[in-house]
Amino acid sequence: MKQKQIFLCAINNILSGTCQEDCKFCTQSVRYHANIERYNYKNIEQIVSEAKAAKANGALGYCLVTAGKGLDDKKVDFVARAAQAVKAEVKDLNLIACNGTATKEQLTYLQKHGIDSYNHNLETSERYYADICQTHAWSERYETCKNVKSVGLALCSGGIFGMGETAEDRDSLLNSIASLSPESTPLNFYHPNPALPIKTRNIELDEAVEIIKKARSLLGEDKLLMVAGGRELLFNGKESLMFEAGANAMVIGNYLTTQGIEARSDKKMLDTLGYEVATSCDTH
Repeated sequence: MKQKQIFLCAINNILSGTCQEDCKFCTQSVRYHANIERYNYKNIEQIVSEAKAAKANGALGYCLVTAGKGLDDKKVDFVARAAQAVKAEVKDLNLIACNGTATKEQLTYLQKHGIDSYNHNLETSERYYADICQTHAWSERYETCKNVKSVGLALCSGGIFGMGETAEDRDSLLNSIASLSPESTPLNFYHPNPALPIKTRNIELDEAVEIIKKARSLLGEDKLLMVAGGRELLFNGKESLMFEAGANAMVIGNYLTTQGIEARSDKKMLDTLGYEVATSCDTH
């Protein structure tokens, strides 16, 4: 990626709020009754329309997200059909699937139907994971990430910081992510919700900046390092710090269940700081 270019990514929650898992950080879980919009499979025409809008706003990455622990036959088929529809009408868009745990067979099927990259976050350290989720193991997440690499899809994997973990947990998470050599790494900062068991976040701006610096050092200069969820809480008005620390990508628009900043405001912010919106997925 050329100097001073920032890669933009948009998220589409195509199956919302139906997850049976107990992840304490996630409003998509039905266990916590968070006040969010819940729906089954979104209309594919709407997904394509929203992809066009994201591309018009400068997004090169477009992520199709489904609630739930992982893929099953119905989800695989739906994501594949949505991917084909988007690819048919929106050119030069890096299409990302984020659908939980997945087998090599499922991932290969998605790849054949237009998916370029698969996002599966490790979320936190292996040690701390049982404190925030007990319905599945951290090892399942790591295994899915290895499956992604093995079938030739680009891997997008990151985590969430500020959920009560220690500094050692943060370092462990970053080292685990680096061991997978992902093409893209989203760094999320916990956004408290009154319905969730984790009530507060234990991270400050200076700590977030150090996490970005460490991630960049571990991942290398040629990978995408994205600031995603929680950016507005920590970096609002101080976005220059995240780019100076090594971030070269960010999510625009809304998140899964949380409203984000309008894309035009983010683009104005980038222009004010002297950055350009990347126009190519090539990071070299």
